Amino acid sequence: MTSSQTLAPHRPLGVAAIGYAFMGKAHSHAWRTVANHFDVPAFEQKVLVGRDADAVAAAASKYGWSESATDWREVIAREDIDIVDICAPGWLHAEIAIAALAAGKHVLVEKPLANTVEEGKAMVAAAQKARVKGVRSMVGFTYRRIPALAFARQLIADGKLGTIRQARASYLQDWLADENAPMAWRLRKETAGSGALGDIASHAIDQVQYLLNDTVSEVSGRLHTFVTERAGPHGPEPVTVDDAAWATLSLSRGAVASVDVSRVALGQKNALRMEIYGTAGSLTFNLESPNELYFLDGTDPVELQGFRRILVTEPEHPYISGWWPQGHVIGWEHSFTHQVRDFLLDIANGTDPSPSFEEGLSVQNVLAAIEASSAASCATIPVVELAETADSSRSFS
Repeated sequence: MTSSQTLAPHRPLGVAAIGYAFMGKAHSHAWRTVANHFDVPAFEQKVLVGRDADAVAAAASKYGWSESATDWREVIAREDIDIVDICAPGWLHAEIAIAALAAGKHVLVEKPLANTVEEGKAMVAAAQKARVKGVRSMVGFTYRRIPALAFARQLIADGKLGTIRQARASYLQDWLADENAPMAWRLRKETAGSGALGDIASHAIDQVQYLLNDTVSEVSGRLHTFVTERAGPHGPEPVTVDDAAWATLSLSRGAVASVDVSRVALGQKNALRMEIYGTAGSLTFNLESPNELYFLDGTDPVELQGFRRILVTEPEHPYISGWWPQGHVIGWEHSFTHQVRDFLLDIANGTDPSPSFEEGLSVQNVLAAIEASSAASCATIPVVELAETADSSRSFS
């Protein structure tokens, strides 16, 4: 594909998605629904890619893709493909993204950016080289597109909380609480990179940096594996990643944040909780009630102070104008639709998407520092950041 085709193709944008399991299904739903609710550039769901020919063909038919394929290299070389959406496991992110960017394709890649900092740096270098030619890239921290969290960022940016002193981020799940749950690729370091740390702490850390519009400067952390062996296809296998992680984060502007994540927290299904405390107000959010944001106005008289529930379903709230009449709630999957909407508009407008690969690497650096701290008996570890990072501010409507 030539640069002119990349910048302004004279046909609908051709989209290929790589991966058809959990994230492939979520992303496919977004591609299938986005044009029903938002004004976006014309595109076509061209091809879904997976390793199992029969399974990916069935998924493609079910999820609205015109065709299926098993060789992602052949797909990214096609002239009719303009966007590559990478929903494959983390160990494949770097190889596919770098190749797709070199081929002139816009790239959306699921979080975390990569399995290692080194892979992340290579992806950033590829993205920066492609950006000069008008090729866009974005990492999929979709929770930024939940209307309540996007609105929380607006309130913080508008000074409603005053100076931020403290944040708490907790992401708890229980899908591994049963010690008899079988071995899976997410439990092997060579395929997953890390456990709860990369899988869900990446979301929590991105939210801290996103909501506060700040960066983590140093960390102290601990990782722990509660179930050290699980049943694999050929007998017991060692679990080589963490089940849970804890960290204290110092941010560049003086705030302090605590993070705790677990995939063995019995009874917690998908509980991402954010608490932000400032000198003039506070906010709380729980992903298990995604349409609700709680705000305390610290400037009220003390006898009137208390957290008030904001139902984030008004047309004035981020993204809501594309959906239903006021008061009608939306769900977890809608954040993926918002992500595709924003990515398509950035491609059409020639603007750099956020979160960029640089922002994804920023999170990767924090994850690496937490892992290093745990290995050093919870020592405080500085976070190595890029000299330049993308501006993560943007308008949501």
